[in-house]
Amino acid sequence: MFILFKGTEPLGEGSFEALATQRSALAPEAQGSALILSLRTGDIAYGPEPAPPAPAAPAPTRGRPKLGVVAGEVTLLPRHWEWLKAQRGGASATLRRLIDEARRAGQGEAEARARQERCYRFMTHLGGDLPGYEDALRALFAGDEAGFEAALGSWPDGLRRWVLKLARAPLAPTEAGLEIG
Repeated sequence: MFILFKGTEPLGEGSFEALATQRSALAPEAQGSALILSLRTGDIAYGPEPAPPAPAAPAPTRGRPKLGVVAGEVTLLPRHWEWLKAQRGGASATLRRLIDEARRAGQGEAEARARQERCYRFMTHLGGDLPGYEDALRALFAGDEAGFEAALGSWPDGLRRWVLKLARAPLAPTEAGLEIG
């Protein structure tokens, strides 16, 4: 999903191809200030986003590849091995369980940081020269939602609404309903 802005005014959202056509229909002097941005990354889009790479053929591995288990090497101190061996299910099961718990615990923080980075890139491309930009960035990365909204108060309405939407929306814009009515 992409969005077309002319300066700080949103002109449309949709596929890259549709927005590129809309951009090329603008007057030549307006095309220079018209940017297509990716709602997934917050960056300027110079073409449609590539499809994810096809998975490579699996290399022969140790472990249980049919179950998705791949063998690797872990280096631990003797006291760590002793503790792991005493756990229910053995060392491998315990390590998998600990890793899954750590991933779940840090997932919300990682997603929040990714939303901040996406919003930062979007803001920089379209509002880097606007009043309150630096205050807005400080508030964004501090998690100060009221300060963030206040710093964006003098920004053009369409841009402000999109910045706020991107700061709050999940990372999959097509599922988040990012349309602004």
